[in-house]
Amino acid sequence: MTGIASRLIAAAALAVVLAHSAAAEWEGYERMTRKIVLGRISATAAHTATDLAGKNFSDLDLDGVDFRGANLSASVLNRATLRRANLDHVNLTVAFLEAADLSNAAVRDATLFSVQLAGGILHGANLSGSRLIGDLRRTDLQHADLSRMNAAADMKNQSMGLMRTTIVNANASGANFSDSDFSRADLSFSVFDGAVMARTRLQRADFSGSSLVGVNLTGADLRNAVLIDADLSHANLTDADLTGANYRGVRGLETAITAGARGLP
Repeated sequence: MTGIASRLIAAAALAVVLAHSAAAEWEGYERMTRKIVLGRISATAAHTATDLAGKNFSDLDLDGVDFRGANLSASVLNRATLRRANLDHVNLTVAFLEAADLSNAAVRDATLFSVQLAGGILHGANLSGSRLIGDLRRTDLQHADLSRMNAAADMKNQSMGLMRTTIVNANASGANFSDSDFSRADLSFSVFDGAVMARTRLQRADFSGSSLVGVNLTGADLRNAVLIDADLSHANLTDADLTGANYRGVRGLETAITAGARGLP
């Protein structure tokens, strides 16, 4: 394990401890205001990343703020309003954004490693090209752009268990997952109706109990995927590879487009 990986694991462990400690107000984290945030961004020299790591932005109205390239690692943005904010190329490693509102925000090519986004609103957000491993339970991902993302499980650092992306009990209807890697992701009990997953890598992904009605899975890699009790009604499985998939209780396959698909039951 590299020194960087060791520090990331240590930081993640520290974040978990902090999240469950008695320090409800995040004692030791500098409390920010919108005015302070804007001041620090404007004071940062051109072509230099604004350092806002380890700060407390909880409940702040940061609507439309331009954070491009900033370091927000290990920061707390729980319940913050980040609608239409620009978070392109931002470092959000081990950041907390529980119940944060990122509707229509730009989060392209960002680092979202070990991020907490449970209950977040990412309706219409653009996360294309970002690296993601995090907790997105109960998130609103409707019509979000999650294309070209690397959201595959981290197979190198498993001392704390498998680190993977979790999108459970979420709504991702109409979202775009094209050309992304969500291998080994937990995508169970969620709604993906009308989503586009063309050429998406979904090896060993778990779709148990999820609705994939009308999903475009053209050319998708679903080898060894778990489709237990999933609904694939009217899905487009053209040229998809489902070799080794678990179909127990799957519904709607008889209405799906299956031309060129491999591994069907």
